[in-house]
Amino acid sequence: MPSLATVAAFSLPLVQLASAHGHVAGITVNGGTWIQGTDPNWYYQPEGSAPTTPGWRALNQDNGFVAPDAYTSSDIACHKSATPGQTYIEANSGDTLTLYWNTWPDSHKGPIINYLAQCSGECTSATAGSLSFTKISEAAYLSGSNPGDWVTDTMIAQNFTSDVEIPAGLAPGNYVLRHEIIALHSAGNQNGAQNYPQCINIKVGGSGSNTLPTGTAATSLYTPMDPGILFSLYGSFDSYPIPGPEVATI
Repeated sequence: MPSLATVAAFSLPLVQLASAHGHVAGITVNGGTWIQGTDPNWYYQPEGSAPTTPGWRALNQDNGFVAPDAYTSSDIACHKSATPGQTYIEANSGDTLTLYWNTWPDSHKGPIINYLAQCSGECTSATAGSLSFTKISEAAYLSGSNPGDWVTDTMIAQNFTSDVEIPAGLAPGNYVLRHEIIALHSAGNQNGAQNYPQCINIKVGGSGSNTLPTGTAATSLYTPMDPGILFSLYGSFDSYPIPGPEVATI
């Protein structure tokens, strides 16, 4: 499994890690070969000079976020002005993808949520606004309060990694994985939540026959007043309402 040093080598310089929010720098399938994700700095590189990868590129050179006042913009789908990755991760239904963030601040606690959207044709020519997302997994609050322990703490402790299982029995096809962290450290104030969506093209193989249930346009996933979006991380609580649709049965 790649080390944090390996992850950093494909992402931001080490001197920036302490202050950066982060992005998905790489992926493995069932613990196998490292596949580059994306790097925000590639967006402005001359055509043909940046690596060709399955990760969508976006205007998040500051490793920044999408705020609740942009939930009606397609930026919430795959980050700001995102354009599709030009290759695919090849995996089968039931496989586990391990996503490697280049870094993540321990103060940015919140849920990690995963969605899939099936592309009509090639995901490499899809647009963020054309995708409909089906939630396949979610995790968030673990214990304690003010601010408590969260799945993001587990991700940091596991070398900045998060696992996503492709639903067993999913029919072959071209899909976009929408992997997202919502940071809640400022979410006690309106427009304070911070969404960090990351999109990755996946070509699913195998012999599955289950189709995705009807998905939701990214612009309809959340509202600024959802209880899991407007949420006081530094108060007393014993539960957390994860925002968005229910996890689908596939």
